[in-house]
Amino acid sequence: MTAALNEVIHAPNRLQICAFLISVDRAEFSVVRDMLGVTDSVTSKHIKVLEQASYVQIAKPTGQGRVKTWLELTPSGRLAYAAHVEALRHLIAESP
Repeated sequence: MTAALNEVIHAPNRLQICAFLISVDRAEFSVVRDMLGVTDSVTSKHIKVLEQASYVQIAKPTGQGRVKTWLELTPSGRLAYAAHVEALRHLIAESP
């Protein structure tokens, strides 16, 4: 039996977001947007899906100057990403 792919994470932009965030403690929204090479609205859409699944936490700390939006994978997001990567590895290993 093949492990199931995670439909929330599997979309290419969301997969890239998770792959990037798994390697850092947190990242600023603009850095993630630039890494994806897409607009603010496209990035926001994908972040919202991940947030609704409780895979990404969004923080907007207030202080002096411009408010920055910070993103980080939650513990459940890290587990879901790891399981998705394992499912992909399993799928590849079963390929003829």
